[in-house]
Amino acid sequence: MSETERGQATGAIRKADVLIIGGGLSGTMLAVQLLRLPGARQILLIEPRAELGRGEAYSAVELGHTLNGNAARMSVDPDNADDLTHWLTEYIAAGGWPESDRQHVPVSELFPPRGIFGLYAQQRLAQARAGSASTVEHIRAEVVDVQVEPAGVRLTLDDGQQLHGAQAVLATGMFPAARTPQTQSSGLNAAAVDPWDVHAMTQLDPQSTVLIIGSGLTMVDAVVSLEQAGHRGPIEIFSRHGLLPHVRRQPPAWVDFLAEDHSLRSPLQLLREVRRQCQSALAQGIDWQAPLDTVRAHIGRLWSQASERQKRQFVRHVRPWWESHHHRSPPLSAELVARLHEEGRLRIQAASFQGLEPTVNGEVTLRLRRRGEQHTTHVSGAALINSSGIEYDWRRVARPLPRQLLARGLIKPGPLALGIAADASGAVLDEQGVVSERLFAMGPPLRGMWWESTAVTDVALQAKALASTLTLLQKWICV
Repeated sequence: MSETERGQATGAIRKADVLIIGGGLSGTMLAVQLLRLPGARQILLIEPRAELGRGEAYSAVELGHTLNGNAARMSVDPDNADDLTHWLTEYIAAGGWPESDRQHVPVSELFPPRGIFGLYAQQRLAQARAGSASTVEHIRAEVVDVQVEPAGVRLTLDDGQQLHGAQAVLATGMFPAARTPQTQSSGLNAAAVDPWDVHAMTQLDPQSTVLIIGSGLTMVDAVVSLEQAGHRGPIEIFSRHGLLPHVRRQPPAWVDFLAEDHSLRSPLQLLREVRRQCQSALAQGIDWQAPLDTVRAHIGRLWSQASERQKRQFVRHVRPWWESHHHRSPPLSAELVARLHEEGRLRIQAASFQGLEPTVNGEVTLRLRRRGEQHTTHVSGAALINSSGIEYDWRRVARPLPRQLLARGLIKPGPLALGIAADASGAVLDEQGVVSERLFAMGPPLRGMWWESTAVTDVALQAKALASTLTLLQKWICV
Protein backbone atom coordinates (compact mmCIF):
# COMPACT_ATOMS: atom_id res chain seq x y z
CA MET A 1 0.00 0.00 0.00
CA SER A 2 1.38 3.41 -0.98
CA GLU A 3 1.76 6.31 1.45
CA THR A 4 -1.18 8.03 -0.21
CA GLU A 5 -3.39 4.93 0.15
CA ARG A 6 -2.37 4.51 3.79
CA GLY A 7 -3.32 8.11 4.47
CA GLN A 8 -6.74 7.59 2.90
CA ALA A 9 -7.31 4.36 4.81
CA THR A 10 -6.46 5.85 8.20
CA GLY A 11 -8.01 9.25 7.63
CA ALA A 12 -4.68 10.87 8.50
CA ILE A 13 -3.92 14.35 7.22
CA ARG A 14 -0.82 14.36 5.05
CA LYS A 15 1.59 17.21 5.66
CA ALA A 16 4.05 19.02 3.45
CA ASP A 17 5.96 22.27 3.26
CA VAL A 18 4.32 23.48 0.03
CA LEU A 19 1.05 22.40 -1.56
CA ILE A 20 0.80 23.22 -5.27
CA ILE A 21 -2.77 23.16 -6.58
CA GLY A 22 -2.49 22.32 -10.26
CA GLY A 23 0.15 20.26 -12.03
CA GLY A 24 0.09 21.82 -15.48
CA LEU A 25 2.88 24.08 -16.70
CA SER A 26 2.51 26.62 -13.87
CA GLY A 27 2.58 24.13 -11.01
CA THR A 28 5.31 22.04 -12.59
CA MET A 29 7.59 25.01 -13.21
CA LEU A 30 7.12 26.16 -9.62
CA ALA A 31 8.07 22.68 -8.43
CA VAL A 32 11.19 22.78 -10.64
CA GLN A 33 12.27 26.11 -9.14
CA LEU A 34 11.67 24.90 -5.58
CA LEU A 35 13.68 21.76 -6.27
CA ARG A 36 16.60 23.85 -7.51
CA LEU A 37 16.86 25.91 -4.32
CA PRO A 38 19.10 24.85 -1.43
CA GLY A 39 17.57 22.95 1.45
CA ALA A 40 15.19 20.03 1.76
CA ARG A 41 11.45 20.54 1.57
CA GLN A 42 8.48 18.31 0.83
CA ILE A 43 6.22 19.41 -2.01
CA LEU A 44 2.85 17.90 -2.87
CA LEU A 45 1.60 18.64 -6.37
CA ILE A 46 -2.15 18.04 -6.69
CA GLU A 47 -3.25 17.36 -10.27
CA PRO A 48 -6.13 15.11 -11.45
CA ARG A 49 -4.45 14.24 -14.76
CA ALA A 50 -2.21 11.22 -14.99
CA GLU A 51 0.76 13.31 -16.15
CA LEU A 52 2.36 16.44 -14.74
CA GLY A 53 3.57 19.31 -16.88
CA ARG A 54 0.84 19.16 -19.51
CA GLY A 55 -2.31 20.67 -18.10
CA GLU A 56 -4.98 21.85 -20.51
CA ALA A 57 -2.61 23.47 -22.99
CA TYR A 58 -0.03 20.73 -23.51
CA SER A 59 -2.17 17.60 -23.39
CA ALA A 60 -2.85 17.89 -27.12
CA VAL A 61 -1.83 14.79 -29.06
CA GLU A 62 -2.20 16.05 -32.64
CA LEU A 63 1.01 17.24 -34.27
CA GLY A 64 -0.95 20.02 -35.98
CA HIS A 65 -1.72 21.67 -32.63
CA THR A 66 1.50 23.62 -32.20
CA LEU A 67 2.81 26.37 -29.95
CA ASN A 68 2.10 29.86 -31.24
CA GLY A 69 5.68 30.86 -30.45
CA ASN A 70 8.91 29.47 -31.88
CA ALA A 71 11.40 27.54 -29.76
CA ALA A 72 13.62 30.56 -29.09
CA ARG A 73 10.67 32.27 -27.34
CA MET A 74 9.38 29.35 -25.25
CA SER A 75 12.06 28.31 -22.76
CA VAL A 76 10.83 27.21 -19.34
CA ASP A 77 14.17 28.29 -17.86
CA PRO A 78 14.14 32.05 -17.17
CA ASP A 79 17.95 31.98 -16.97
CA ASN A 80 18.46 30.29 -20.34
CA ALA A 81 16.44 31.53 -23.31
CA ASP A 82 17.93 28.76 -25.48
CA ASP A 83 16.88 25.90 -23.21
CA LEU A 84 14.02 24.65 -25.41
CA THR A 85 16.13 25.08 -28.55
CA HIS A 86 18.89 22.90 -27.07
CA TRP A 87 16.42 20.27 -25.83
CA LEU A 88 14.60 20.21 -29.15
CA THR A 89 17.84 19.87 -31.09
CA GLU A 90 18.73 16.75 -29.07
CA TYR A 91 15.17 15.40 -29.30
CA ILE A 92 15.08 15.69 -33.11
CA ALA A 93 18.60 14.23 -33.44
CA ALA A 94 17.44 11.20 -31.43
CA GLY A 95 14.63 10.58 -33.92
CA GLY A 96 11.82 12.52 -32.30
CA TRP A 97 9.43 14.64 -34.36
CA PRO A 98 10.64 13.74 -37.88
CA GLU A 99 7.88 16.01 -39.28
CA SER A 100 9.90 19.04 -38.15
CA ASP A 101 11.53 19.06 -41.59
CA ARG A 102 8.30 20.47 -43.02
CA GLN A 103 8.96 23.88 -41.49
CA HIS A 104 12.33 24.34 -43.32
CA VAL A 105 13.82 26.62 -40.64
CA PRO A 106 16.54 26.39 -37.96
CA VAL A 107 15.56 24.63 -34.73
CA SER A 108 15.29 27.94 -32.86
CA GLU A 109 12.56 29.01 -35.30
CA LEU A 110 10.53 25.79 -35.14
CA PHE A 111 6.99 25.81 -33.72
CA PRO A 112 6.83 22.50 -31.81
CA PRO A 113 3.61 20.55 -31.27
CA ARG A 114 2.17 21.26 -27.85
CA GLY A 115 2.34 17.59 -26.90
CA ILE A 116 6.10 17.58 -27.48
CA PHE A 117 6.44 20.76 -25.42
CA GLY A 118 4.65 18.97 -22.59
CA LEU A 119 7.27 16.22 -22.78
CA TYR A 120 10.00 18.86 -22.54
CA ALA A 121 8.43 20.30 -19.36
CA GLN A 122 8.19 16.81 -17.87
CA GLN A 123 11.85 16.08 -18.55
CA ARG A 124 12.94 19.31 -16.93
CA LEU A 125 10.96 18.30 -13.83
CA ALA A 126 12.62 14.86 -13.83
CA GLN A 127 16.07 16.46 -14.03
CA ALA A 128 15.31 18.84 -11.16
CA ARG A 129 14.07 15.93 -9.02
CA ALA A 130 17.21 13.92 -9.66
CA GLY A 131 19.53 16.61 -8.36
CA SER A 132 17.58 17.89 -5.37
CA ALA A 133 17.41 17.19 -1.64
CA SER A 134 13.72 18.17 -1.80
CA THR A 135 10.93 15.85 -2.93
CA VAL A 136 7.87 16.30 -5.14
CA GLU A 137 4.96 13.88 -5.04
CA HIS A 138 2.07 13.87 -7.48
CA ILE A 139 -1.31 13.52 -5.72
CA ARG A 140 -3.74 12.54 -8.44
CA ALA A 141 -6.95 14.23 -7.32
CA GLU A 142 -8.91 17.47 -7.60
CA VAL A 143 -8.88 20.05 -4.82
CA VAL A 144 -12.48 20.89 -3.87
CA ASP A 145 -11.97 23.05 -0.78
CA VAL A 146 -9.33 25.22 0.89
CA GLN A 147 -9.16 26.42 4.48
CA VAL A 148 -6.53 28.84 5.74
CA GLU A 149 -5.61 28.21 9.37
CA PRO A 150 -3.15 29.92 11.73
CA ALA A 151 -0.66 27.09 11.25
CA GLY A 152 -1.04 26.66 7.49
CA VAL A 153 -3.45 25.65 4.74
CA ARG A 154 -5.74 22.64 4.71
CA LEU A 155 -6.92 21.18 1.39
CA THR A 156 -9.80 18.79 0.89
CA LEU A 157 -9.63 16.56 -2.19
CA ASP A 158 -12.44 15.02 -4.20
CA ASP A 159 -11.56 11.58 -2.80
CA GLY A 160 -12.03 12.82 0.76
CA GLN A 161 -8.32 13.00 1.57
CA GLN A 162 -7.00 16.06 3.40
CA LEU A 163 -3.60 17.70 3.03
CA HIS A 164 -1.91 20.29 5.21
CA GLY A 165 0.91 22.59 4.21
CA ALA A 166 2.71 25.64 5.49
CA GLN A 167 1.82 27.35 2.22
CA ALA A 168 -0.39 26.62 -0.77
CA VAL A 169 -0.21 27.96 -4.31
CA LEU A 170 -3.09 28.31 -6.75
CA ALA A 171 -1.43 27.19 -9.99
CA THR A 172 -4.72 26.26 -11.62
CA GLY A 173 -3.79 27.36 -15.13
CA MET A 174 -6.48 28.39 -17.58
CA PHE A 175 -10.17 27.58 -17.73
CA PRO A 176 -10.86 27.23 -21.49
CA ALA A 177 -14.37 28.47 -22.27
CA ALA A 178 -14.95 25.38 -24.42
CA ARG A 179 -14.38 23.07 -21.44
CA THR A 180 -15.52 25.23 -18.54
CA PRO A 181 -18.87 24.72 -16.82
CA GLN A 182 -20.25 28.21 -16.25
CA THR A 183 -22.60 29.45 -13.56
CA GLN A 184 -24.63 31.32 -16.18
CA SER A 185 -24.52 28.70 -18.91
CA SER A 186 -26.29 29.28 -22.22
CA GLY A 187 -26.08 25.60 -23.03
CA LEU A 188 -23.40 26.46 -25.57
CA ASN A 189 -20.82 23.89 -24.48
CA ALA A 190 -23.42 21.13 -24.19
CA ALA A 191 -24.24 21.63 -27.88
CA ALA A 192 -20.67 22.17 -29.06
CA VAL A 193 -17.88 19.92 -30.26
CA ASP A 194 -14.59 20.25 -28.38
CA PRO A 195 -12.14 22.32 -30.52
CA TRP A 196 -9.37 19.73 -29.98
CA ASP A 197 -11.44 16.53 -30.33
CA VAL A 198 -10.42 15.28 -33.77
CA HIS A 199 -12.12 11.92 -33.22
CA ALA A 200 -15.50 13.58 -32.59
CA MET A 201 -15.07 15.61 -35.77
CA THR A 202 -14.53 12.45 -37.83
CA GLN A 203 -18.15 11.57 -37.00
CA LEU A 204 -19.43 14.63 -38.88
CA ASP A 205 -20.51 14.57 -42.52
CA PRO A 206 -17.29 15.71 -44.26
CA GLN A 207 -19.26 18.08 -46.50
CA SER A 208 -21.41 19.59 -43.75
CA THR A 209 -21.33 23.19 -42.54
CA VAL A 210 -19.56 23.78 -39.23
CA LEU A 211 -20.21 26.93 -37.17
CA ILE A 212 -17.48 28.39 -34.96
CA ILE A 213 -17.94 31.09 -32.31
CA GLY A 214 -14.76 33.07 -31.70
CA SER A 215 -11.93 33.88 -34.09
CA GLY A 216 -8.78 33.70 -31.95
CA LEU A 217 -6.14 31.02 -31.53
CA THR A 218 -8.64 28.43 -30.28
CA MET A 219 -10.46 28.85 -33.58
CA VAL A 220 -7.19 28.23 -35.43
CA ASP A 221 -6.79 24.97 -33.49
CA ALA A 222 -10.38 24.03 -34.29
CA VAL A 223 -9.78 24.52 -38.02
CA VAL A 224 -6.64 22.37 -37.79
CA SER A 225 -8.67 19.69 -36.00
CA LEU A 226 -11.36 19.77 -38.71
CA GLU A 227 -8.73 19.44 -41.43
CA GLN A 228 -7.10 16.47 -39.73
CA ALA A 229 -10.54 14.87 -39.27
CA GLY A 230 -11.11 15.00 -43.03
CA HIS A 231 -13.73 17.75 -43.00
CA ARG A 232 -14.10 19.40 -46.42
CA GLY A 233 -17.27 21.45 -46.03
CA PRO A 234 -17.93 25.13 -45.28
CA ILE A 235 -16.70 26.69 -42.03
CA GLU A 236 -18.57 29.77 -40.79
CA ILE A 237 -16.78 31.81 -38.10
CA PHE A 238 -18.48 34.49 -36.02
CA SER A 239 -16.84 36.94 -33.62
CA ARG A 240 -17.72 40.42 -32.41
CA HIS A 241 -15.07 42.18 -34.48
CA GLY A 242 -14.41 39.61 -37.19
CA LEU A 243 -10.64 39.74 -36.65
CA LEU A 244 -8.30 36.82 -37.38
CA PRO A 245 -4.93 36.34 -35.64
CA HIS A 246 -1.99 37.55 -37.70
CA VAL A 247 0.67 35.00 -38.60
CA ARG A 248 3.76 35.03 -36.39
CA ARG A 249 6.91 35.90 -38.26
CA GLN A 250 10.55 36.26 -37.20
CA PRO A 251 11.27 40.01 -37.53
CA PRO A 252 14.69 41.58 -36.95
CA ALA A 253 15.57 43.24 -33.64
CA TRP A 254 14.11 46.69 -32.95
CA VAL A 255 15.13 49.28 -30.39
CA ASP A 256 13.33 48.88 -27.07
CA PHE A 257 11.64 52.28 -27.24
CA LEU A 258 9.65 51.79 -24.00
CA ALA A 259 12.85 51.19 -22.03
CA GLU A 260 14.12 54.54 -23.28
CA ASP A 261 10.92 56.53 -22.69
CA HIS A 262 9.15 56.05 -19.34
CA SER A 263 6.86 59.02 -20.02
CA LEU A 264 4.55 56.65 -21.90
CA ARG A 265 2.11 55.57 -19.23
CA SER A 266 -1.50 55.45 -20.42
CA PRO A 267 -2.90 52.86 -22.87
CA LEU A 268 -3.74 55.69 -25.30
CA GLN A 269 -0.16 57.01 -25.22
CA LEU A 270 1.15 53.49 -25.74
CA LEU A 271 -1.19 52.85 -28.66
CA ARG A 272 -0.15 56.05 -30.42
CA GLU A 273 3.55 55.37 -29.94
CA VAL A 274 3.26 51.73 -31.07
CA ARG A 275 1.51 52.89 -34.25
CA ARG A 276 4.25 55.45 -34.85
CA GLN A 277 6.99 52.85 -34.33
CA CYS A 278 5.26 50.35 -36.64
CA GLN A 279 4.83 52.99 -39.35
CA SER A 280 8.51 53.87 -39.00
CA ALA A 281 9.46 50.21 -39.39
CA LEU A 282 7.32 49.80 -42.51
CA ALA A 283 8.81 52.95 -44.02
CA GLN A 284 12.23 51.30 -43.64
CA GLY A 285 11.05 48.04 -45.19
CA ILE A 286 11.04 46.28 -41.80
CA ASP A 287 8.26 44.03 -40.55
CA TRP A 288 5.81 45.88 -38.24
CA GLN A 289 6.02 42.94 -35.83
CA ALA A 290 9.56 44.03 -34.87
CA PRO A 291 8.60 47.11 -32.80
CA LEU A 292 5.44 45.45 -31.50
CA ASP A 293 7.44 42.54 -30.06
CA THR A 294 9.49 44.90 -27.89
CA VAL A 295 6.34 45.93 -26.01
CA ARG A 296 5.91 42.48 -24.47
CA ALA A 297 8.48 42.97 -21.71
CA HIS A 298 6.78 46.14 -20.45
CA ILE A 299 3.13 45.08 -20.37
CA GLY A 300 3.10 44.22 -16.65
CA ARG A 301 4.49 47.63 -15.68
CA LEU A 302 2.20 49.56 -18.02
CA TRP A 303 -0.90 47.63 -16.97
CA SER A 304 -0.24 47.91 -13.23
CA GLN A 305 0.26 51.68 -13.37
CA ALA A 306 -2.86 52.31 -15.47
CA SER A 307 -5.99 53.58 -13.74
CA GLU A 308 -9.17 51.50 -13.51
CA ARG A 309 -10.77 53.72 -16.16
CA GLN A 310 -7.81 53.33 -18.50
CA LYS A 311 -7.86 49.55 -18.09
CA ARG A 312 -11.55 49.44 -18.94
CA GLN A 313 -10.97 51.58 -22.00
CA PHE A 314 -8.18 49.26 -23.13
CA VAL A 315 -10.30 46.13 -22.68
CA ARG A 316 -13.30 47.65 -24.44
CA HIS A 317 -11.64 49.43 -27.34
CA VAL A 318 -8.11 48.07 -27.85
CA ARG A 319 -8.19 44.46 -26.66
CA PRO A 320 -9.54 42.85 -29.89
CA TRP A 321 -6.77 44.41 -31.95
CA TRP A 322 -4.14 43.71 -29.30
CA GLU A 323 -5.15 40.05 -29.26
CA SER A 324 -5.14 39.62 -33.05
CA HIS A 325 -1.79 41.43 -33.49
CA HIS A 326 0.04 40.13 -30.43
CA HIS A 327 -1.33 36.58 -29.95
CA ARG A 328 -0.36 35.45 -33.40
CA SER A 329 -0.86 32.17 -35.21
CA PRO A 330 1.91 29.63 -35.95
CA PRO A 331 2.83 29.72 -39.66
CA LEU A 332 1.54 26.29 -40.75
CA SER A 333 -1.81 26.82 -39.04
CA ALA A 334 -2.09 30.33 -40.48
CA GLU A 335 -1.37 28.94 -43.95
CA LEU A 336 -4.24 26.49 -43.58
CA VAL A 337 -6.70 29.18 -42.46
CA ALA A 338 -5.58 31.47 -45.31
CA ARG A 339 -5.93 28.69 -47.89
CA LEU A 340 -9.43 27.75 -46.78
CA HIS A 341 -10.40 31.43 -46.82
CA GLU A 342 -9.08 31.86 -50.35
CA GLU A 343 -10.96 28.75 -51.47
CA GLY A 344 -14.17 30.20 -50.08
CA ARG A 345 -14.67 27.36 -47.61
CA LEU A 346 -13.93 29.49 -44.56
CA ARG A 347 -15.76 32.75 -43.90
CA ILE A 348 -15.29 35.16 -41.01
CA GLN A 349 -18.16 37.46 -40.03
CA ALA A 350 -18.45 40.18 -37.39
CA ALA A 351 -21.41 39.12 -35.27
CA SER A 352 -22.19 38.57 -31.59
CA PHE A 353 -23.67 35.35 -30.24
CA GLN A 354 -27.17 35.85 -28.82
CA GLY A 355 -28.18 32.30 -28.01
CA LEU A 356 -29.16 28.86 -29.27
CA GLU A 357 -32.40 27.79 -30.89
CA PRO A 358 -33.89 24.32 -30.35
CA THR A 359 -32.20 21.67 -32.48
CA VAL A 360 -34.20 20.66 -35.58
CA ASN A 361 -33.30 17.75 -37.88
CA GLY A 362 -29.98 17.34 -36.06
CA GLU A 363 -28.78 20.84 -36.97
CA VAL A 364 -27.54 23.52 -34.58
CA THR A 365 -29.09 26.97 -35.00
CA LEU A 366 -27.54 30.14 -33.59
CA ARG A 367 -29.10 33.52 -32.92
CA LEU A 368 -26.63 36.20 -33.99
CA ARG A 369 -26.56 39.96 -34.26
CA ARG A 370 -24.31 41.08 -37.07
CA ARG A 371 -22.19 44.13 -36.43
CA GLY A 372 -24.04 47.34 -37.29
CA GLU A 373 -27.45 45.67 -37.28
CA GLN A 374 -30.17 45.86 -34.62
CA HIS A 375 -32.10 42.72 -35.44
CA THR A 376 -30.98 39.14 -34.87
CA THR A 377 -30.56 36.52 -37.56
CA HIS A 378 -30.47 32.74 -37.48
CA VAL A 379 -27.66 30.59 -38.87
CA SER A 380 -27.72 26.78 -38.95
CA GLY A 381 -25.06 24.13 -39.36
CA ALA A 382 -24.42 20.46 -38.73
CA ALA A 383 -22.05 21.19 -35.83
CA LEU A 384 -20.95 23.99 -33.53
CA ILE A 385 -17.54 24.69 -31.98
CA ASN A 386 -17.08 27.10 -29.09
CA SER A 387 -13.73 28.81 -29.65
CA SER A 388 -14.39 31.84 -27.47
CA GLY A 389 -11.08 31.51 -25.62
CA ILE A 390 -10.46 31.56 -21.87
CA GLU A 391 -12.88 32.19 -19.01
CA TYR A 392 -10.96 34.45 -16.63
CA ASP A 393 -13.85 35.46 -14.36
CA TRP A 394 -13.74 32.91 -11.53
CA ARG A 395 -17.28 33.87 -10.51
CA ARG A 396 -18.50 32.25 -13.73
CA VAL A 397 -16.55 29.01 -13.41
CA ALA A 398 -18.82 26.34 -11.96
CA ARG A 399 -16.12 24.17 -10.42
CA PRO A 400 -15.78 23.32 -6.72
CA LEU A 401 -12.47 25.07 -6.03
CA PRO A 402 -13.29 28.58 -7.37
CA ARG A 403 -16.75 28.40 -5.79
CA GLN A 404 -15.42 27.41 -2.36
CA LEU A 405 -12.62 29.99 -2.38
CA LEU A 406 -15.15 32.71 -3.17
CA ALA A 407 -17.70 31.39 -0.68
CA ARG A 408 -15.12 31.34 2.12
CA GLY A 409 -13.97 34.84 1.23
CA LEU A 410 -10.40 33.65 0.70
CA ILE A 411 -10.13 35.36 -2.68
CA LYS A 412 -11.68 38.26 -4.50
CA PRO A 413 -11.89 38.99 -8.23
CA GLY A 414 -8.88 40.69 -9.76
CA PRO A 415 -9.06 43.99 -11.65
CA LEU A 416 -11.96 43.97 -14.14
CA ALA A 417 -12.89 40.52 -12.75
CA LEU A 418 -9.89 39.03 -14.59
CA GLY A 419 -8.62 36.20 -12.41
CA ILE A 420 -8.07 36.91 -8.72
CA ALA A 421 -6.46 39.72 -6.75
CA ALA A 422 -2.96 39.37 -5.32
CA ASP A 423 0.01 41.55 -4.40
CA ALA A 424 3.17 41.86 -6.46
CA SER A 425 4.66 38.71 -4.91
CA GLY A 426 1.63 36.58 -5.74
CA ALA A 427 0.20 36.58 -2.19
CA VAL A 428 -3.58 36.31 -2.55
CA LEU A 429 -5.91 39.05 -1.28
CA ASP A 430 -9.05 37.92 0.55
CA GLU A 431 -12.48 39.54 0.11
CA GLN A 432 -11.49 42.27 2.61
CA GLY A 433 -8.27 43.01 0.73
CA VAL A 434 -6.03 41.43 3.39
CA VAL A 435 -2.82 39.92 2.01
CA SER A 436 -2.39 36.25 2.87
CA GLU A 437 0.81 34.84 4.33
CA ARG A 438 -0.25 31.31 3.43
CA LEU A 439 -2.09 31.35 0.09
CA PHE A 440 -0.43 32.38 -3.18
CA ALA A 441 -1.20 32.34 -6.89
CA MET A 442 0.72 32.39 -10.14
CA GLY A 443 0.16 32.23 -13.89
CA PRO A 444 -3.28 32.72 -15.52
CA PRO A 445 -5.12 33.47 -12.22
CA LEU A 446 -3.11 36.73 -12.11
CA ARG A 447 -4.35 37.93 -15.51
CA GLY A 448 -5.99 40.99 -13.96
CA MET A 449 -2.80 41.95 -12.15
CA TRP A 450 -0.40 41.84 -15.10
CA TRP A 451 -2.66 41.51 -18.17
CA GLU A 452 -0.22 39.08 -19.82
CA SER A 453 0.21 36.25 -17.33
CA THR A 454 -0.27 33.14 -19.46
CA ALA A 455 2.73 32.84 -21.78
CA VAL A 456 5.52 30.37 -21.02
CA THR A 457 8.00 33.16 -20.29
CA ASP A 458 5.53 34.80 -17.87
CA VAL A 459 5.02 31.53 -16.02
CA ALA A 460 8.75 30.76 -15.88
CA LEU A 461 9.64 34.16 -14.40
CA GLN A 462 6.80 34.03 -11.89
CA ALA A 463 7.79 30.49 -10.84
CA LYS A 464 11.36 31.53 -10.06
CA ALA A 465 10.31 34.63 -8.11
CA LEU A 466 7.58 32.82 -6.17
CA ALA A 467 9.87 29.91 -5.25
CA SER A 468 12.28 32.39 -3.65
CA THR A 469 9.42 34.14 -1.82
CA LEU A 470 8.05 30.88 -0.41
CA THR A 471 11.48 29.75 0.74
CA LEU A 472 12.14 33.05 2.53
CA LEU A 473 8.75 32.97 4.23
CA GLN A 474 9.33 29.43 5.49
CA LYS A 475 12.26 30.73 7.51
CA TRP A 476 9.96 33.13 9.36
CA ILE A 477 6.70 31.21 9.63
CA CYS A 478 6.53 28.61 12.36
CA VAL A 479 4.47 25.68 11.15
